[in-house]
Amino acid sequence: MGTPDFAAHHLKALVEDGWNVTGVFSQPDKPKGRGRKVKPTPVKNTALNYGLKVYQPCLVNKNEGFLYLKDCNPDLIITVAYGKLLKPKVFELPKLGTYNIHASLLPKYRGAAPIQRTLENGEKETGITIFKIDEGMDSGPIALQKRIEITDTDTFGTLHNRLAVLGVKSLLEFLKLLKTDQVELKEQDDEKATFAPKIEKNDTIIDSFNRNCRIIFNKIRAFDPVPGVITKLDGEKLKLFKASIKEGSPSSPGEIVSVTKRGMIVSCKDGLINVAEIQFAGKKRMSPWQAKAGRLINKGALLGGNN
Repeated sequence: MGTPDFAAHHLKALVEDGWNVTGVFSQPDKPKGRGRKVKPTPVKNTALNYGLKVYQPCLVNKNEGFLYLKDCNPDLIITVAYGKLLKPKVFELPKLGTYNIHASLLPKYRGAAPIQRTLENGEKETGITIFKIDEGMDSGPIALQKRIEITDTDTFGTLHNRLAVLGVKSLLEFLKLLKTDQVELKEQDDEKATFAPKIEKNDTIIDSFNRNCRIIFNKIRAFDPVPGVITKLDGEKLKLFKASIKEGSPSSPGEIVSVTKRGMIVSCKDGLINVAEIQFAGKKRMSPWQAKAGRLINKGALLGGNN
């Protein structure tokens, strides 16, 4: 059971490793992009490529969705970013249980957006947790956990891909342990739990650079490459990508201190950041140097304002 690209990697690994996938559940297809064309989910595409049965019920806990699930007669259910809460009648159905692959070091960052929130909060490490699903949100006992370091070069895109690789390795290791009855479950400490709520539009807005430069830096990379953080330049929306922290003394918060072929230096409250790529509404991503040549930005201009 899964929906986005992150989950598709795990489905592919299950099939390639020889596991008998009796059915695949994914959220219903939705319109995407400027043309609002309905596109299949990444998990659906992967399943169809392998000739697997795909089910996309609006509800999996009852009605046709649950009947589909019963027909699959699963010994085990694996969920990866499925996007729907499962009721006990579902996660208790398979005799070996239902397990979730979650992209954080639980009990930290329970919820819908663990990778983005981990970066946004400036964490130094993260990982993959495989746990047995219970009635809570990402609160079940842990079967396996793997850690990786987060570096300053990581963005949502790079960390997503690294965690997908780690998740696949962890899943295959977990299945071998399960097959030989070597899984030891460890209860989570609920008092240490933190949460990673889904991304809202306001989360991606920088309306002021009068903040610590690392806070600005972390927000930019948490939403790079998608959806991109938004600020304003002369009242026009501008997305920022590929940020890094630079040495130097700040000037007025939000001021573009310089524009070079390496990016534009922007002043924050206590320091400077370099932004190597930008995107104006309706235009492709470009370097600030290209934008300067097209008279779209200039040294001395101020970023920020009400979005």
